[in-house]
Amino acid sequence: MGRLGKYSFGLGDRFGKEGRAQLNSIIRIQQEGVEVTPVWNKSAREHETVGSSPESLREEADRAVEAADFKEPYFVDADHINFKTVDPFLPVSNFFTIDVAEFIGKKAPATEEENFLSYFKDYTGELNIPGIEHKMQISKTHLREMLDKFLLAIKNAGEVYSYIEKNKKEKIHIEVSIDEVENSQSPVELFFILAALSYYNVPVNTIAPKFAGNFYKGVDYVGDISRFEKEFEEDLFVLKFAVEEFDLPKDLKLSVHTGSDKFSLYRVINRLIKKHDAGLHLKTAGTTWLEELIGLAENEGEGFNFSMDLYREALDRYDELTENYKSVLAIERSQLPAPEDLSSGKEFAAALRHEQNSHDYNPHFRQLLHTAYKIAAEKGEQFYPLLERYRAQIEENVTDNLYRKHLAPLFL
Repeated sequence: MGRLGKYSFGLGDRFGKEGRAQLNSIIRIQQEGVEVTPVWNKSAREHETVGSSPESLREEADRAVEAADFKEPYFVDADHINFKTVDPFLPVSNFFTIDVAEFIGKKAPATEEENFLSYFKDYTGELNIPGIEHKMQISKTHLREMLDKFLLAIKNAGEVYSYIEKNKKEKIHIEVSIDEVENSQSPVELFFILAALSYYNVPVNTIAPKFAGNFYKGVDYVGDISRFEKEFEEDLFVLKFAVEEFDLPKDLKLSVHTGSDKFSLYRVINRLIKKHDAGLHLKTAGTTWLEELIGLAENEGEGFNFSMDLYREALDRYDELTENYKSVLAIERSQLPAPEDLSSGKEFAAALRHEQNSHDYNPHFRQLLHTAYKIAAEKGEQFYPLLERYRAQIEENVTDNLYRKHLAPLFL
């Protein structure tokens, strides 16, 4: 398996067909002298939607690595798992993203809280984290709020980790996701969470906090970039301090979820990780599927016809497709193009392709089609042969998108 590099990059691939094209983008950034570890990620929900399996993701990664004669470490991520979903991933995954969202805000038993307070007692009152200029106070009220909000969730992460560790013979990478909540965590809250992870013996390697602003699917960041910059840098200070205080893994680094296409943040992240000599993991998902659809459309003919049929059906099934994504979409239905206004594959591709300086780009159209991979899966008998027919164009799109728009701005 090897070691997860200082920089790592999550490669989401809805249908498991673009592993080699995705890996080509990693090879290209490595040729620029930057080590980036590829991590293929897929959640149980995605597997269920498209009819794939954790085994198929492992096979995709292995095939891509073998075909490219890639000699560097690579990982397969059991994304957003919990006790209910982890078992199928155990034989084939070596990266586990533990999602504790369902337990955040639920109160832990009183005895659990009291025991943790004994562990945490030295950090109550004034807390000084090197690098953060303002002094922080952990009042009894604030401490009680953090106990009630986070302790049960982190206890659950410890139980899930213990279960994974008992069932894996190889070294594994552990990520903890706390990003699927309404509000971003303060530095004090992140410090508390890391203390709790240490208390529950979770050797966390990457942690995905919630940042301010909106990380909508498949489109750029919406929010105050200066606030994100402040939060991101403070989180870096917290991680460095917590590693020393709680003997957490030395390679602990931040993870940015829903990171695909957050172009306005990439240069900020790039500057800060270099300034602080810090690592980064960033996950992408859905953007490769959209490059597949762009490739079909711009080849006109049968590819364009399929793309248009899929879009018409997406409009008809709008409520169903967007139901599970409401908090991460900002679609104005009035801004969606009428099907008759898309008269060619070139127009379809231009509206879908995320080129922010293009007058043709339509973020509402892009977000809806981001959710419409379910329809493509249902039309697999048509869709999969088309992917092979237009493979050259699609692979070029996938590699260029990941390298030019994501990896290069993040790491070069």
